[in-house]
Amino acid sequence: MSASPTRARRAADFLAGLLPSRADYASARRTWRRDLLAGLTVGIVALPLALGFGVSSGVSADAGLITAIVAGVIAAVFGGSHVQISGPTGAMVVVLLPIVAAHGVGSVATVALLAGVLVLVAGLLGLGRAVSVIPWPVIEGFTLGIAVIILLQQVPLLTSGHRVAATDHSSNAVVAAVQSLAGADAGYVLWALAAVAIVAVCMVLAPRIHAAVPGSLIGIGIVTALAILLPSPLARIGALPGALPLPALPDLDPAVLPSLVAPAVTVAALAAVESLLSARVAASLADTGAYNPDRELVGQGLASLGASLFGGLPATGAIARTAVNVRSGGRTRISGIFHAVVLLLVVLLAAGPVGAIPLAALAGVLMVTAARMVQAGTVRTILRSTRADAVAFVLTAVITVSFDLIVAVVIGVVVAGVFAIRGLARASSVQREALPGDAQPGDERIAVIRFDGPLFFAAADRVFDEVSAVRDVSVVILRMSQLQLVDATGARILGDIVQALERRGVTVLLKGVQPRHADLFRTVGVLGSLRHHKHLFTDLAPAVAHARSHVRRESPDA
Repeated sequence: MSASPTRARRAADFLAGLLPSRADYASARRTWRRDLLAGLTVGIVALPLALGFGVSSGVSADAGLITAIVAGVIAAVFGGSHVQISGPTGAMVVVLLPIVAAHGVGSVATVALLAGVLVLVAGLLGLGRAVSVIPWPVIEGFTLGIAVIILLQQVPLLTSGHRVAATDHSSNAVVAAVQSLAGADAGYVLWALAAVAIVAVCMVLAPRIHAAVPGSLIGIGIVTALAILLPSPLARIGALPGALPLPALPDLDPAVLPSLVAPAVTVAALAAVESLLSARVAASLADTGAYNPDRELVGQGLASLGASLFGGLPATGAIARTAVNVRSGGRTRISGIFHAVVLLLVVLLAAGPVGAIPLAALAGVLMVTAARMVQAGTVRTILRSTRADAVAFVLTAVITVSFDLIVAVVIGVVVAGVFAIRGLARASSVQREALPGDAQPGDERIAVIRFDGPLFFAAADRVFDEVSAVRDVSVVILRMSQLQLVDATGARILGDIVQALERRGVTVLLKGVQPRHADLFRTVGVLGSLRHHKHLFTDLAPAVAHARSHVRRESPDA
């Protein structure tokens, strides 16, 4: 009678934990000034990134800006992290460009809506902890692959002044880069490379002057001014709306929706993984306490839903912008909300000047950002750690660049899992021990076999062969006290070992069965395979005494 109310109470507590509360702003009285300053700083950093990712996605600069504003507010209020900054990201752009190429620009808002629903449902189902199964080398390989793709996606912006539609080039970043280079305008390339160089120098030097100096905006400002003053061929962002569009449902044509389900699943998986990784990084950087992964998924799902209503892109947590927020003093959700307000003011007050920014300048920002995603020291550490980690890292990176992000993560996790299982299997061992105390006649007819480590499917056959190889004995004592992980296959093999020995006339005694394994052994039939229920012992000494007694009964002259 009490179980059902308890489950209901747990469900109610779980759902309550997914909702905003006054506790989210408990420290705001002490930190609001720093939060506003951090929000301003992040807004400045986010502006060129939002514009650049909007362009690189194949949609538009204003779509990136709208996403940063709408999703930024919603995720800050409803998300599970106090300091997470959300919006368009490079990883999401990598996924969106092939979708635009295959289904057109109009499909993006629909995909954002569907993906938002999927992420929201994942949060409501409590799937937020799933990201913990992704190994570090896989995450870093994924990040390296994304960085390479972002770099390659900027190549078409540097080779020609003509606006290139996503459908004009291959959806594969490597192929698209080669295609654009084949038709490059040499004069335009020189102008574009100069713009990239100016932006890159500003972004590299600015932090050395002061961490708060916005190098990307300074570089963009210089390039924009030069492009206006000089007869520059550089393509510009173009006209931007001076206000947010009115919310409206995206196209939900039943004839088109089925073809967008698979892309939406990919986008949802990426949004969930990237957002949870970013929230985990934020929790390690800030002293704001742990984050709620399920609430984070709910917040990100709502953020993508909201962005889709305004014609925006799917949103995720942004690791780099979140780190800037924390390092700038952000400690509550106020900083994330204010960063979106700053971007909204740009739309309302500065749409004209922003539209004059050359696309090559945005490409420079994204190229530097991509380069900063990869830490050479981290790559060296992984490659020098273990062969398994190195293989998972390289394989994930290569598949990310050449094929698909989500497939890369899945394959990386599988490969890492196979190596981990292989390592666990090697840690499983079977050792024959000497009998304790002084030797007695007949002891050579007794074998004490100690199981160490895990006994599971990957080690089961080897363990069976090793124990079965024990010959010329009358009694075998199987020591279970050092046994760690046991699965159903391991328990089944243990039962097979007992039965095989008993069929040979060998008496089997079990010593030290742990309480956590007892139910499994009983269910699978290990304990039932024993010749007698008294052949189950807690300590080794009574088991040895029983074995010696058995040997003496078999050999009275011993």
